[in-house]
Amino acid sequence: MTTRDFCIKWLAYILALLPVWFLESFVLSRFPLMGVKPMLLPFCVVAVATLEGATAGAGFGLGVGLLFDISAGGVPGAMILLMALLGLGVGLLAQYVLRQDFVGCFLCGVLALCTIDGLRIALRLLGGVAPLNVMLTLAGKEILWSLCFTPLVYLLFRWVFRRVPKATVL
Repeated sequence: MTTRDFCIKWLAYILALLPVWFLESFVLSRFPLMGVKPMLLPFCVVAVATLEGATAGAGFGLGVGLLFDISAGGVPGAMILLMALLGLGVGLLAQYVLRQDFVGCFLCGVLALCTIDGLRIALRLLGGVAPLNVMLTLAGKEILWSLCFTPLVYLLFRWVFRRVPKATVL
């Protein structure tokens, strides 16, 4: 793959990320369903890692984590590390355990959201912010609402994946 092909490929993925980020940050955040807002950016990492593999997933996760940290706040650098590890883990799962298709992406998306919300709950439990049953209820609602967007995000990134240059192996 030439440098030009590499740049075109990742520019296409970045351009596919922007409408998803816009939808999450500026549209869906204004209309919470059941009191929760969906998380779509982790699905972008999951979709790219499922389609491209572990290395690409980790690299894309770094970029999405940076965008997540800039737009959402929270613990500085936490989402950068978490998204990179998420991309690496999902890429490995998709390459060696699951299939690199929608089913694999969906299963990895569920695992990713459960991991993110589990870490959030653990941090808030340590801080004594709210009771466990309340946080589990909110996390469940957030996961279910977020899962509704899995087909949309997956199809967008699969469309990009089918149109970008692939590495050739000789």
